[in-house]
Amino acid sequence: MISVQQILGLNNQHVVYIDDKHQLQPAVISAFLKMQDAAKLEGHDLQIVSSYRSFSKQASIWDRKWKGELKLNTLDGSVRDTASLDDTQKMHAILLFSALPGGSRHHWGTDFDVFDRSKVNACGASFELVPQEYEGDGPCADLAKWIQGNAAKFDFERPYAEYVGGVAAEPWHLSYTPIAARIITSFSVELLRKQLIESDILGLDTVLLHLNTLFERYTLNKGIQ
Repeated sequence: MISVQQILGLNNQHVVYIDDKHQLQPAVISAFLKMQDAAKLEGHDLQIVSSYRSFSKQASIWDRKWKGELKLNTLDGSVRDTASLDDTQKMHAILLFSALPGGSRHHWGTDFDVFDRSKVNACGASFELVPQEYEGDGPCADLAKWIQGNAAKFDFERPYAEYVGGVAAEPWHLSYTPIAARIITSFSVELLRKQLIESDILGLDTVLLHLNTLFERYTLNKGIQ
């Protein structure tokens, strides 16, 4: 079991590099490589596009979105006017697509995002990691279908497979269930609260006011209870 510091993204000693860019827990890497080989046999170039992310990295994304430096998308793909939102609206708009620092599954070394590199490269368009790229005639649509039917064989699940009032659908997000499930049962919202206070992220007062419900609604994607 990894430590509290590692769960919150403050220590990365639980992860190792799978390539020159991405880090995951060793058991997750082993399972992923087996899944990657199986996907390749069926014509899919399954590759990681995002993996371990530290608390500081997540906090940087959060603060930039809070300040309006990064766009806030809606479910239909349009961009919200950050300046028109009150703090509570802004918080939920960010959480629709970006996790709360300390509450991101990417801290755990069990979760990562995937794409079909060959088909994305072949289409020649910019890749934005949006649901439309994994649907219909999108470059990752075939891979998404394969993952839906095969991920469980390698002990992976898609915690954000559909929008239920929490995180927007992320067909690209995979989680290694054997380890992630244990982390969830040991997660402490109060320790997260303490870390957030120490970090002083933007919008902290609003986040703390709602923190007791944010973990289940967004990290666990249980939506509005």
